[in-house]
Amino acid sequence: MQPETAPPPSALAGLSPACFAMVMATGIVSLAARAQGFASIASALFVLNIAAWLVFCALSLLRVVRYPTRVLADLADHLRGPGFFTTVAATAVLGSQFALFGTSDLLAMALGVIAAVLWLCFTYAIFTAFTIKQDKPPLDRGINGAWLLAVVATQSLAVLGAIVAARLPQHFGLELNFFALSMWLFGGMLYIWMMSLIFYRYTFFAFGPGDLTPPYWINMGAMAISALAGSLLIANAPDAPLLQALLPFIKGFTVLYWATGTWWIPMLLVLSAWRYLYMRFPMRYDPLYWGAVFPLGMYCACTHEMASALGLDFLGGLVSVFLYAALAAWAVAFIGLLRRLLRMRRDAASGLATG
Repeated sequence: MQPETAPPPSALAGLSPACFAMVMATGIVSLAARAQGFASIASALFVLNIAAWLVFCALSLLRVVRYPTRVLADLADHLRGPGFFTTVAATAVLGSQFALFGTSDLLAMALGVIAAVLWLCFTYAIFTAFTIKQDKPPLDRGINGAWLLAVVATQSLAVLGAIVAARLPQHFGLELNFFALSMWLFGGMLYIWMMSLIFYRYTFFAFGPGDLTPPYWINMGAMAISALAGSLLIANAPDAPLLQALLPFIKGFTVLYWATGTWWIPMLLVLSAWRYLYMRFPMRYDPLYWGAVFPLGMYCACTHEMASALGLDFLGGLVSVFLYAALAAWAVAFIGLLRRLLRMRRDAASGLATG
């Protein structure tokens, strides 16, 4: 007999590929809180994030072993497949935490290597599967904001690379800065490709409240993490001749990314109000809601870093507003998770009693 704390097989088989979104969200909210001087909150979230990453790694590996067919089916699924990119972003964000909290640069680099390997595997496995599969959904049923998790994963490697580069001897730092710059540029190009399709789906196909899933907030989050990576490259420029030569270009695109992310915020708020207030769509906990927490924390972090890199002190008010918004959203999502776990435990106990 399995212990009560073990997930039932059906729950493990159906584990969302985007389960690591909680680690992404918790990690960036922790880093944003640290940057604003909330050391206790930041440290507590850091410890929780380590535990969450380990738990989701164990569950994901167990799922691969026990349900390989389901995992392969998810990889080729247009809606579930992009969720695997949360594994990459979560691992890179955790690595950034280890570096910035001063815990271990070695662990940060190790997590960076793991994230890079996962990025290679998922990028080419998922998009190859989407390309060669014969039974494909129409555009309005096959794409949503979760596709932009591929951009987030790419830029998370740029962020971690830039952070670690600043802590290494110059020779190694130059190589990592080049890697971070390359990922940053590719991530921006990837956003253009995907956002064109998503915006086309938005405006030329029927759009109901059930279609506005929480990952659509990644529309903004993907630009926010791109602005964060650009700001870190700007900060690294004095010690990297290549970055110094490209500094005007990097500054311009960093502001472009930030401005694009900022444009999305009112749009997403209006659409959310339409979904929940006007259309009365029920709000129930879903792991995908962490995909809405992450962009709020990332916007706070990127605005803080860009203001510092470009001397834009007047943006300080935005940083504070979005930090509190991110903390509140994280608390709501975490309470929803606890309630879901308690309900699952209650259902499992009830099943054992009736059995």
